[in-house]
Amino acid sequence: MSKRDYYEILGVQRTVTEVELKSAFRKAAMQSHPDRNPGDKAAEARFKEINEAYQILSDGQKRAAYDRFGHSAFEQGGGAGGFGMGDGFASSMADIFDDLFGDVMGRRGSRSGGRERGSDLRYNLEITLEEAFSGKTAQLKVPTSITCEACAGSGAKPGSKPKACATCGGQGRVRAQQGFFAIERTCPACHGRGERIEDPCASCSGAGRVTKERTLSVNIPQGVEDGTRIRLAGEGEAGVRGGPSGDLYIFLSIKPHAMFHRDGADLYCRVPISMVQATLGGEFEIGTLDGAQSKVKVPEGTQTGRQFKIRAKGMPVLRSRDFGDLYVQAVVETPQNLTRRQRELLAEFDKESSHKTQPESAGFFAKMKDFLDNIGGQ
Repeated sequence: MSKRDYYEILGVQRTVTEVELKSAFRKAAMQSHPDRNPGDKAAEARFKEINEAYQILSDGQKRAAYDRFGHSAFEQGGGAGGFGMGDGFASSMADIFDDLFGDVMGRRGSRSGGRERGSDLRYNLEITLEEAFSGKTAQLKVPTSITCEACAGSGAKPGSKPKACATCGGQGRVRAQQGFFAIERTCPACHGRGERIEDPCASCSGAGRVTKERTLSVNIPQGVEDGTRIRLAGEGEAGVRGGPSGDLYIFLSIKPHAMFHRDGADLYCRVPISMVQATLGGEFEIGTLDGAQSKVKVPEGTQTGRQFKIRAKGMPVLRSRDFGDLYVQAVVETPQNLTRRQRELLAEFDKESSHKTQPESAGFFAKMKDFLDNIGGQ
C-alpha cells in the first residue's frame, strides 16, 4: 500500500514555512492524540502518520530529499535513516507537547536549568551637545542587584551548601509519561536549578544577591548621537544563586542647544544680520564647538535664508577622524524703534529705489499686476 503524501497528511502546501508547518502539526496532533481518543486504533494510526510526516518535513535536509525523490528517498538506506526519534525531533516533540497538553507536573519551567542569569538594566543619560562633541567620562549611580558577599552568591547560609534536589536527583528536570511518549519537564520542586537550599543565607534570604547602589564609570565617545546605546557587559543585575550577571544598556539623549541645531554630523545656526550689512556686505565672526571662531563673509545684496558653509566645523563622526560641516543661515533683521532722522533717510531711500535695487519685489508685483489684469479681463 502506497504512503500518503506528507504535505497532504499535515494539510499544508509544499511552500509552507517552518512556523506554518509547526502550527499545522500541533493542530493535527491534538486532534489525533491517543490520550484524547482512547481505544481508537484509527486515531492512533493517524497520529503515527502525522508524527512521521512532521519528523521528515521539520528537518531541512530530509525535507529537501523528500521534495526531490518522494518516499523513495528514505527506503533501503536512502539517507534519512528510516523513521525514528532522533534527539532533535524528540526536543521538538517536547516543545509541542508543552503547548498541546500543558504542564503535567504543575509548573512550566525554564529550559535553561541551573543558575538563572540576571536581568538586563536600562539607564537613561542626558548630555549636552558640547559633551557629545568632545566626549566625556560619566560617573553613573545605578541601583542594582549584586552578588551577596556573605554567601558568595550560593544563597546558602555561610558554612553550609545547597543540596541536590531529591525530586530530580540534581538534574533540574523530571520525566513524565504522556501516552506512549516520555516527556521531560522542569522539576517543580527546584524550578530547574537542580538543588535546594535548606538553610538560606540571612543576608540575601537565599537569593544569592542583594540590592545596592553602584557607581560605574562609562566612556562617552566623541560624536555620539541622540538615541545612541552603550552596552556594559555584565554590569546588569547579578544572577540568582551565583548565576551570570545581565548587561547594562545606557541610552543617550542630547539636550537642545541654544545656538546650534544638529542634523547627523552637520550643525546649523541662524545668525541675524543688519539690513545695512546685508545690503552693503561685510563680515562677522561665529564661535564653534571646538572653542575657536570662524569668519563669515557676507556679500552685497544678501537675502534672508542664504547659507554659508564652514567646512569641518560640525560634529565629529563617531569612530572616525572626520567632521561634519557648519551651515550658517543669514536672517536679515528689519530695523525697529527708528528715530525721526532714520525714518526720513529710509523714506528718501524708498523714493530713490527702483526695480534695479529691489528686483525680487519689483518682479513679484509685476506678476501680481498681470494676474489681476487677466482676471479682470475674463
